[in-house]
Amino acid sequence: MTRIGVISDTHGVLRPEAVEALEGVDLIVHAGDIGKPEVLEALAAIAPLRAVRGNVDKSPWADAVPSTDAFEVEGVFFYLLHDLAELDLDPAAGGFQVVISGHSHQPREEWRDEVLYLNPGSAGPRRFRLPICLSILELADGDITAHHVDLVS
Repeated sequence: MTRIGVISDTHGVLRPEAVEALEGVDLIVHAGDIGKPEVLEALAAIAPLRAVRGNVDKSPWADAVPSTDAFEVEGVFFYLLHDLAELDLDPAAGGFQVVISGHSHQPREEWRDEVLYLNPGSAGPRRFRLPICLSILELADGDITAHHVDLVS
């Protein structure tokens, strides 16, 4: 089984609870609004990292971070972007099984046309009454499961 930690909207804050939740994953995916390059450095020290920039990532360091990413893990094809409203392709037609986005700060897991749309929520500063969380994806024998991990009660 492969475990993928999915995090988003850190806004420059990498909570100890997030680091603890991500320990032991095989890959970390950050869906944008990183906030500071130190967040990426700390995540990359835990596991290999894929990341896209979000709408708050405007500083020169963010120029090196792509706005979208497509990658494959264990035969599962992923499409990564920050704001799902900016998705400009048909994931199912493109062969993607998972679309990961952030931006809304609201955790969401929805299957549409055999594609998992996953938003891990926000792991950064609390916004309104939204939860502070991330997600863990598990890939095993072609099956994809996701669950959210609350970081702060």
